[in-house]
Amino acid sequence: MRRPLPTAAQAQEILARKRTRPVRRPPPVAGKALTAYIRSLETRFGEAVGPGVRVLAPRWREIVGEVLGRRTEPVKLVRPRRGGAASLEVRVDGAGAALIQHQAPDILARVNLILGEGAVDKLRIVQGPIKPATPAQTALRKRNPGPLDAVIEADLAKGLEKPGNAKLKAALLRLGREVARRQ
Repeated sequence: MRRPLPTAAQAQEILARKRTRPVRRPPPVAGKALTAYIRSLETRFGEAVGPGVRVLAPRWREIVGEVLGRRTEPVKLVRPRRGGAASLEVRVDGAGAALIQHQAPDILARVNLILGEGAVDKLRIVQGPIKPATPAQTALRKRNPGPLDAVIEADLAKGLEKPGNAKLKAALLRLGREVARRQ
């Protein structure tokens, strides 16, 4: 014999009287719990695995050149799980990606000079914004030179009295000023 189903009011009354078990929460994601531990291990033993971008970042402009150094930055070294040479991920702003791709063999050779032979075999180019230059890098850029001493200016003008061509005088005056500034 079939039992009749309870009405909605009866179902509510039954559920109000009955105590149910709380729903079990799923376990936390393992990666979330291990992130802090992995970071601490990476800071302690990061050099044991091999040098990474921390070694390349300060010397990046030396590796790729001044022009590309302003438009690119090394992001990370991706090492394969089974060992072997890593891939270097480079962030590039805008159209600099074509220049990096064109010079990839030279850049890889220079990176391998710093990290060790066969450390990196591929460049992975990612387009994105570049971090602003550090104060040490901006100090290397050309600054607007200040005026020269009046005595030096007078000596330069006195030495340039003979040439008759105005363009030649101007060029020699600029050259003399640069030489005097560097001394």
